[in-house]
Amino acid sequence: MLLFAALICAVYAFYVPKRRAELVAAGAAEFDVEESLVFAVIRAESNFRSDAVSRAGAVGLMQLMPSTAAFAAASLGLEEYDLFEPRDNVRLGTWYLGYLSERFERLDEILAAYNAGEGTVRRWLRDPSLADASGRLAYIPYAETRRYVARVKNFYFCYNFFYG
Repeated sequence: MLLFAALICAVYAFYVPKRRAELVAAGAAEFDVEESLVFAVIRAESNFRSDAVSRAGAVGLMQLMPSTAAFAAASLGLEEYDLFEPRDNVRLGTWYLGYLSERFERLDEILAAYNAGEGTVRRWLRDPSLADASGRLAYIPYAETRRYVARVKNFYFCYNFFYG
C-alpha cells in the first residue's frame, strides 16, 4: 500500500508546488494550521490562481465564498480586504480552516465543512444513516463534496510526503 501511495505521489510530484509559500507559512503559523493542509486546499481549489472564481461565486486562491470571507474578516476585526489579493485570501481561508479544525475532529469533516458548509456537515453528523455510532461522519452524501475531500486529502498526503 505504501509503495502504491508513493507511486501516486510520484505522479503528482509536478502537481504539488509550493507557490505563495511565505503567505501560507504566515497564515499557518498565525492560526495553527498545517502548511501542507493549506497548500492542499489551495491546490485543489484554485491551482494557485488568485483570479479564480467558481460558478458558485467562490473567489481567489482558497475559493472563499464572500459570506465566509465576511465572517472570517469580522472575526479577525478586518474592515477591508480583497479576496483577489493573495495575502488577504490566504489569511482569511487559513483562519477558516483553523476555525473548522476547532469544531470538527476529523480531517474528512473539516474538509467537507470547508466545501459544503459547517451547518451542512452538522446536519449530516446528526443523521444516523450518515454518521457512525461514535458520531463520526461515515458517508458524505454529496458526490461533489466526496470527490473534493478525496482530492484535498490526496494533495495533503503528497505535500506531507514530498515536503514533510
